[in-house]
Amino acid sequence: MARGCLQGVKYLMFAFNLLFWLGGCGVLGVGIWLAATQGNFATLSSSFPSLSAANLLIVTGTFVMAIGFVGCIGALKENKCLLLTFFVLLLLVFLLEATIAVLFFAYSDKIDSYAQQDLKKGLHLYGTQGNVGLTNAWSIIQTDFRCCGVSNYTDWFEVYNATRVPDSCCLEFSDSCGLHAPGTWWKSPCYETVKAWLQENLLAVGIFGLCTALVQILGLTFAMTMYCQVVKADTYCA
Repeated sequence: MARGCLQGVKYLMFAFNLLFWLGGCGVLGVGIWLAATQGNFATLSSSFPSLSAANLLIVTGTFVMAIGFVGCIGALKENKCLLLTFFVLLLLVFLLEATIAVLFFAYSDKIDSYAQQDLKKGLHLYGTQGNVGLTNAWSIIQTDFRCCGVSNYTDWFEVYNATRVPDSCCLEFSDSCGLHAPGTWWKSPCYETVKAWLQENLLAVGIFGLCTALVQILGLTFAMTMYCQVVKADTYCA
């Protein structure tokens, strides 16, 4: 009976981790594709220049693949050490995510203030040599969200030391339109505009976070259940 139960959990565990591993492959693939084809699109942060979408996806995908691989091999081999390693790694990831979420909501005001200051520092790198990614990122955001600057279009005045904004701030794009009168520029601040967009899509973000947490809890349950079944089977055989 114990052996039959173990086999059932084994195949469920393997199927779960195979999907987990394939998901990691997909995320890694998208990250590599972004790095290869959209390499010029980088982070807006001056403090964390390596924190780009491509790098985050590559690191996340690699880590998920590694965890999924450990889980797959542990399930196939019925190896207690690998099963326990998978459980501990997944538990650490779950606790880290929970801690980050709690800290984010607890210190949201301070994070807001720091983020705006950091983004304003990043504006001074706009259009400079070696910062094509940051330049492209700001151009895309200001064009797509119809906004200008971090907290105000006047943020750009300090960058250019003149009454001027990038052409991506213009209501109607044209060469050197950023030199025209302020009436031809977007007035909405990009930080608040993007923040409002995220709040409007908060339900989707919440559902994604909840699904991620449920998948991780399911993985933890499978791992610990199989670990206990392997221990019971070893005890029974002994």
